[in-house]
Parts: sequence; structure tokens; C-alpha cells
Amino acid sequence: MEFETAARAILANIEKVIDGKPEAAEAALVVFLAEGHLLIEDVPGVGKTVLAKALARSVSCSVRRIQFTPDLLPSDITGVSVYNQADREFEFKPGAVFANIVIGDEINRASPKTQSALLEAMEERQVTVDGTTYELGSPFTVVATQNPFEMEGTYALPEAQRDRFMARISMGYPSPAAELEMVQGRDTSNPFDQLDAVASIEDVQSMIAAARAIYVSPAVEQYAVDIAQATRDDAELRLGASPRATLQLVRAAKARAAVQGRDFVLPDDIDVLIPVVLPHRLIPMRGVADTADVMERIVAETPVPAGAVQPS
Repeated sequence: MEFETAARAILANIEKVIDGKPEAAEAALVVFLAEGHLLIEDVPGVGKTVLAKALARSVSCSVRRIQFTPDLLPSDITGVSVYNQADREFEFKPGAVFANIVIGDEINRASPKTQSALLEAMEERQVTVDGTTYELGSPFTVVATQNPFEMEGTYALPEAQRDRFMARISMGYPSPAAELEMVQGRDTSNPFDQLDAVASIEDVQSMIAAARAIYVSPAVEQYAVDIAQATRDDAELRLGASPRATLQLVRAAKARAAVQGRDFVLPDDIDVLIPVVLPHRLIPMRGVADTADVMERIVAETPVPAGAVQPS
């Protein structure tokens, strides 16, 4: 299946159950094809888990869902070695992280110790249990949802874990028209019942390889580096973007260019993705309310590359 055909089919499938949120659907697909991880943060009831399930249902990949609760153990995520009395040896029982798409529901309701069980898996695509390392399959992506951390029963995600999420998006409330359509159409039927996979795992692997091969000019690469460097020198930020953030910004831009039908990255791809890729990684100085506003200013102050961006 051609890249554009498959991408349009997946987006159309997601939008069957996510009314009026094309930007959220595209962000989810871009992160998936860039081999990143997605954090969906918003108040309860606006469709965070629905988006994650719609992406998972649209591709023929293995899917596991983890409901994060205060009593969830790290071994529930990574797996555990169990003694087999018949063979008289320990046998590894894989945890929920062994899937192509892992849906982490309300990730910030688990303790920091349990949250940290995902760190190795998200960065290195492997888990280590009792001194033995087990590789995860490909593709592998974590789509986690979380409620605002000031809500009851939540823990703030550690900085190291936030940095492993390629993007953080917010669903927001639907428009009145979309909400009315939802009320009228879902009282008697569930749109998930008609949602089938539209791309195979082979299609997905091919799309990931195609996205990875998208051309990024030196000028655009320098643009991404300049923005990341500016966050580290900004007086309103205590912690700027990490080198991992720069790498993931460029990788996401390549996937977005592919979804948009181009074989090269534009500065616009960087600009569109900055609000979802960088702010959640930054720590503001005391008295600074919103890192998104700081990022908007930094982007406005950073010169846009004037050189050629297409392959010669």
C-alpha cells in the first residue's frame, strides 16, 4: 500500500470516532510513524483513551492496555520470572509492555516507581528483568493518557519520563456541532463496532522506513538546533530542551512531511510540531506560568532558514 493512501486511510479511520479533532489524529499518526511515544493530557471525558484505541484499532498490530492505578507494580508492566516446578528453572512471563502499541491509561495515577518501569522500554525498546534483557517488537509505541497532575490522586511524571515522550497533545472540548453529532449518533450505536484495521503491520513497517528516509536539508537541521539551543539560554527557562528533544523534533518533522505527501522537510514542519514536541520537556523559572508562551516567543525570534530545503 502506498504511503499516502495508507496514511489517509488511517486518519479517516481515526476520525470516525474522534469528531472534529483532525490535528490530534494527525499528531498521533505522526508520532507513531516516527517511532515515538505520545502523551495525551486533558481533563477526563474528552476522548483521550478513544484516540489511543482508534489508532490501535486502525492497524493490524498487537495491542495491550495498562490501567495505571496506585497499586500497579513494575512487574505488571515489564514481566516477571516465575519458577517452573516441572522444568525446575525460572520462566519469563512477559508483561503488558510486550506489544506493538501499548495504551497506558491514566499513567500519572501510578506511583513514580511504577512509572519508571517504562523508561528503559521507551528509550531502548527492551526490558531487563532479573539481569536478563528482552527485546521488544517493532514497531513499538506507547500512547499514554493522563489527567492534569493537580487533580486528585495523580503524581507528576518525572522529568526523565516526560522527555521520552516525543509529543504531548491536548484534546480539548469538541465544538458544539461535533458534540451535538456525537450525542445524536452514539446513543444507539458504538462507532468502534464498525472500526476495522486499514493497514497491516507490514504496511506500517514500510511507512516507518519511508518516513525515516525523508530528506532534511542542513539549513532545516540547523534551524531545529538553533531553537533547541535558544531554550537552554533563555532567561525564563530553568531547563531547556535536551539533545533527545532535538532528535525527536527532526524525526517527527520527517514523518509529518511524509504524511503531507512530501519527500523533504520544510521549516513549517518544525514550527507546527514545536508546540507539541518541546514545551512538556521544559522547566520554567519561578514566576513563569506557561512554557508554551516561552516557546512561541523563541520561535518568533529564531531566523527561518533561507537556504534550499529540497534535495538537489
